[in-house]
Amino acid sequence: MTLITVVGSGRVGTSAALQIAMRELGDIVLIDIVQGLPQGEALDLNHACATLDLDVDVKGSNDYRDMAGSDVVVVTAGLVRKPDMTRLDLLFKNSEIISSVAKQVKEHAPKSKVIVVTNPLDVMTYVAYKTTGFESRRVMGFSGLLDIGRFRHIIRSRLGVSYKSIRSMVLGEHGDSMVLLPSRTYIGVEPLSRFMDEKTIAESVEATRKAGAEVIKLKGWSAHHAPGAGAALMVSAIVRDEKAVIPTSAYLEGQYGERDIYAVVPCVLGAGGVEKIIELSLSEEELRKFKESVKVLREAVAQLKL
Repeated sequence: MTLITVVGSGRVGTSAALQIAMRELGDIVLIDIVQGLPQGEALDLNHACATLDLDVDVKGSNDYRDMAGSDVVVVTAGLVRKPDMTRLDLLFKNSEIISSVAKQVKEHAPKSKVIVVTNPLDVMTYVAYKTTGFESRRVMGFSGLLDIGRFRHIIRSRLGVSYKSIRSMVLGEHGDSMVLLPSRTYIGVEPLSRFMDEKTIAESVEATRKAGAEVIKLKGWSAHHAPGAGAALMVSAIVRDEKAVIPTSAYLEGQYGERDIYAVVPCVLGAGGVEKIIELSLSEEELRKFKESVKVLREAVAQLKL
């Protein structure tokens, strides 16, 4: 049976575990440093599985040794954003947490693929990559599906079409400098520009950029349902070797003219992890924005001692 570990039993971690269980992707280990929390969440999730006829076993633990044999490790541990914070405000404290978790993954699950969900996402993924020493294809960051999901929600609310008919892509930082690509957004097989004027598209892009902060403002804590769902889709792509094209924070080795940095780009995810990075043909303006976004990430990485 496939084994999937989720590190962090807060809202995002438990949401990811629930979504993974509902897809019956494998047995799950929930790990957290808080005594009793992962065990209680695991018991609750097991009861949910029993109710829904999902043949999945969920175990809660405070011991990293229980991740041994994991095929995939989803890392959600870390501090979460508060209403007055940006993702980069979490940089130093969460880098310490991710470094500590990555050392445990390296020791106890050395053959796993690692999906980082903790913010600031792209920088934390870089920290995990450097700390584990794994091949870059086995360490990746979740965020692209979240940002695209938010964009698709806004488009659907304006156009009244099915989510199934909306496709898009995002590049760069998971943060204020993200580069949404209206030029690569389609309603069915037609470009978004056939349905929205330039002003409405720009407003939709800006609303997407502010969506995470809006969630925090309204309910008092950061999003967890959408991140959990998206992380589960990435786990599915790996476990089921789907070869799915998913916007993923991946290690760049010359793609888009960038090296030694993690940033969101379209990737083919399968059993090997990030099996291919797809290089889109970008306009000069899109490439300029991507480069600016990567610069933000490089400046953040430079503040850490890696």
